[in-house]
Amino acid sequence: MNDLQQTLDQLRAALGDSAVITGAAINQRHYSDWTGYAPACPAAVLLPRTTEQVADALRICNAAGQPVVPQGGMTGLAGGAVPRATDIALSLERMRGIEEIDAAAATVSVWAGTTLQEIQQAAVEAGFLFPLDLGARGSCQIGGNIATNAGGNAVIRYGMTRDLVLGLEVVLADGRVLNLLNKMIKNNCGYDLKQCFIGSEGTLGVITRAILKLAPLPGETTTVLCALPDYASAVSFLRRVQRSAGTPQAYELMWQDFFRLGVSWLENPVPPMSDEHPLYVLFESAGPRELLEQTLEAAIEGGEVVDAIMASSHTQARALWKIREATGEFPLRMTPLNFDVSLPIGQIGDFAELCRQRLDQRWPGNHSVYFGHIGDSNLHLTVDCRSLPQPAPILEIEELVYTAVGEMGGSVSAEHGIGLLKREFLHHSVSAQARQAMQQLKDSFDPKGILNPGKIL
Repeated sequence: MNDLQQTLDQLRAALGDSAVITGAAINQRHYSDWTGYAPACPAAVLLPRTTEQVADALRICNAAGQPVVPQGGMTGLAGGAVPRATDIALSLERMRGIEEIDAAAATVSVWAGTTLQEIQQAAVEAGFLFPLDLGARGSCQIGGNIATNAGGNAVIRYGMTRDLVLGLEVVLADGRVLNLLNKMIKNNCGYDLKQCFIGSEGTLGVITRAILKLAPLPGETTTVLCALPDYASAVSFLRRVQRSAGTPQAYELMWQDFFRLGVSWLENPVPPMSDEHPLYVLFESAGPRELLEQTLEAAIEGGEVVDAIMASSHTQARALWKIREATGEFPLRMTPLNFDVSLPIGQIGDFAELCRQRLDQRWPGNHSVYFGHIGDSNLHLTVDCRSLPQPAPILEIEELVYTAVGEMGGSVSAEHGIGLLKREFLHHSVSAQARQAMQQLKDSFDPKGILNPGKIL
């Protein structure tokens, strides 16, 4: 009997036969994430139902030196949950549900396998908002959101996932359970260990439960589309809106190339305003409509805005958002190479121009589009590989973009994590000394290196 078979036998004894899936019975969704990168059927998939079963599974695998890849909804975009054929995948999909909503504390307690949409709906039913929001809300799991420190459109107002987490329950590689559950905003008892696991992509421990902050439900929001003359105006206009009407719920900047593309993919491809402007911003605000109108008038007088549309109905607002949501069509209409980077807000415009110039110099005729949540320092850049020489020089493009990020002191990952796809470029944003400290942390929590090996480091 080989070592793997012995380990599987022990896992079946601890978790039950129905919780240990092997061979042809493994669903292909466990092979790779949404990138489709390096798909592989893992040696087994574990489907625990309790924290105790997760602890038993990791204790057994750690003793055997068996690598384990934690998996959530598999909606990641960095290869962070992709297994190898020799790995055991640990799926949290059976550990789902809302444990409690505490109205006084404005918190919700959930199992890690609960989808983001389930949490959002439960919060609304209780009269609250859970402000994390992603396009994959119906599929992504909160454990994965926490493990990757997910972002989304509302970061400008509510912060990253890290800012919404009050407490965690985490199982370490050797099976020890850390109870870091907490409902208090003020809790200053030494090291805040939960922060080690937020954004660690399952390399330090497996998140099994979480306590999350809820926000008040916003009042009626107004959606506004504006045309802008330049990037500096986009930043100046954002600060004007914040001063007059408060921080918006979302502030989405689209360069002309993205705006034209988004409009062209609409069922009725007629732009809501001229498509000749350099930049467009789509934002939502819960401020009084009259105040927003005054703000727009002042911005137009000041030259920050050259044209504007304030949605008069939910239908019109959704129509405007469909332009920004063209990203959902990228995999169907392009061969996309996506970049998710962050830079100091004042430098994002210069970075976009620098990347465009370098891409055009190296590959004339390439097609790329730029868009992002600039209020939280985030820029997205997508290159259509169909517009490049074949086979597409993906590594060269990645090195070009990430080198520019490093030159401007930015981050190679704003909200999608590192995983496998950005691991080789981490040095552009993280110093050798910091990477060494990260490795020491990994060695401390997971000395045998069984948790999600090869990811991040």
